[in-house]
Amino acid sequence: MLIYSMSVSVDGFIADREGNFGWTVPSDEQFRFHIEQVRGLGGYLCGRKLYETMLVWETDPSMRATEPGAEFAEIWCALPKVVFSRTLASVEGNARLAQAPLADEIAAALDATDKDVSIGGASLAAAAIELRLVDELRIFRNPIVVGGGTPFLPPVSADVALDLIETRTFGSRVIYERYRHTST
Repeated sequence: MLIYSMSVSVDGFIADREGNFGWTVPSDEQFRFHIEQVRGLGGYLCGRKLYETMLVWETDPSMRATEPGAEFAEIWCALPKVVFSRTLASVEGNARLAQAPLADEIAAALDATDKDVSIGGASLAAAAIELRLVDELRIFRNPIVVGGGTPFLPPVSADVALDLIETRTFGSRVIYERYRHTST
């Protein structure tokens, strides 16, 4: 399956009007949950901004200072990544720049593994949603209203029916919502 998973504000933004997302820092409990989710992936498709944000896990040794940080870094670094960018000439770590159209790259990523593949970055995920290629949405809804910024979901040209298949509330009051496309 192709999964789109991000932390969002109550009003549906992944970053505020200034591009900040510090309010999405996970609690220890939520971070361990993220580790298990990433462990279950066979690939990751990401836009440039998300790639650059997550690159710290591959390049900064201080991110491995704690046991959970080291565990996540190991998993993240081993995960094959495809980066979609019009401006980057090269990428680092276990990543490559996308060469084909989005639908083809998604198909190739899914064909390359028997595990789920995740897609991240609002614009990239929006394009995959518009193509009806995203099977699940996983939302970590943070208890904050930011009033504008980068939306988690794009405007769509037709309704996208979803089934709520899982919820969980973390001690930090973040609510995890997992939705599956009804045709999946």
